[in-house]
Amino acid sequence: MGVHDGHRKRLKRRFLSEGLDSFEDHNILELLLFYALPRSDTNEIAHRLLEQFKSLSGVFDAPLEELCKIKGISEHSATLIKLIPRLTSAYHTDKSKDIKIISSTNAAGKFFVPRFYGKQNEEVHVMLLDDKKKVIKCEKVFEGTVNSTPITVKKVVAMAVNSNATGVILAHNHPGGIALPSKSDLRATEKIYRALELINIQLCDHIIVADDDFVSLADSGNFERFRY
Repeated sequence: MGVHDGHRKRLKRRFLSEGLDSFEDHNILELLLFYALPRSDTNEIAHRLLEQFKSLSGVFDAPLEELCKIKGISEHSATLIKLIPRLTSAYHTDKSKDIKIISSTNAAGKFFVPRFYGKQNEEVHVMLLDDKKKVIKCEKVFEGTVNSTPITVKKVVAMAVNSNATGVILAHNHPGGIALPSKSDLRATEKIYRALELINIQLCDHIIVADDDFVSLADSGNFERFRY
């Protein structure tokens, strides 16, 4: 038995019996790193990670090359760390796929928020709906820099027409920011709203996501001025 084996077994049993609610951030990281570093003192490494990146989410959001600069972290263990946000996103996205009808802002938010977990760049997703608000499909259509994503009217209109959609919901994220629209967000939304209106397709909403928070441009009153 190695010098750390007893501690590892106790921490694993504690997780299995209590979950993570009673764990401090360094406990969560050291438990995770057990599976990449079978013989190292992951407690020390966990503290180094938190000292460098300031928080648990900061560790998971850190670039892989920055993680690899931490003493004790190899590319193998850094890859495991980077897997966690994407795994979380895939898990919640899979659970939300059972949402077939988007009849409220809350349903739209519940559908979209998980799709942006762990994403470091802005992305735009387009959801197409039929006349009963049933989801026809939802796709990521653009990805940009950390604070800029192009939204082209032509792309969105073509998707809606080709799918015989009667409604469209846009969603994009603000990584590391707040879920409030910028002036460019509003300009792009208005262009798409008016282009879809010309072919009798409704832009039902534009959801902006930041972490676990989201804002609906339709509910916020921003669509009202597009109608005049």
